[in-house]
Amino acid sequence: MRDNGFTLIELMIVVAIVGIITSIAYPSYMGFVKNGKRSAAQADLMALAAAMQRHKAGNYNYKGAAAGGADTGAPSIFHAYSPSSEPASEKQYNLTIDSVNASGTSYVLLATPVSGTAQADDGKLYYFSDGRKGWDKNNNGTLASSEYCWKC
Repeated sequence: MRDNGFTLIELMIVVAIVGIITSIAYPSYMGFVKNGKRSAAQADLMALAAAMQRHKAGNYNYKGAAAGGADTGAPSIFHAYSPSSEPASEKQYNLTIDSVNASGTSYVLLATPVSGTAQADDGKLYYFSDGRKGWDKNNNGTLASSEYCWKC
């Protein structure tokens, strides 16, 4: 009589193959997740830029657009959540108005990765009122000339 089933060697080979495939696929998957969250932050910055334009239309400059009427800091809108999709408890980036010039005619918006999340080492995203975009890809705190883009 012949027994049906798998031998221990066959099962070990299958487990090894699954382990190899997983070790290759998981980092790639996490890269896609990280890129998706960065894209959400980029969408958030664009929504904040549109809100800044609405603020300027009503006030003739960008001053006072932050929470409490301040010029910089957390914006008066979107300060507690990501407008693109995620609730405050799951946000990956904090949006801030980084600077407004003295005359109130230009600004810099910033999306800073939240510490303790998968995005923490991903680098800050910048949006400038003149339409320039930046991503501190190497996460060193400054934008190099090659980092003035979001898809570098």
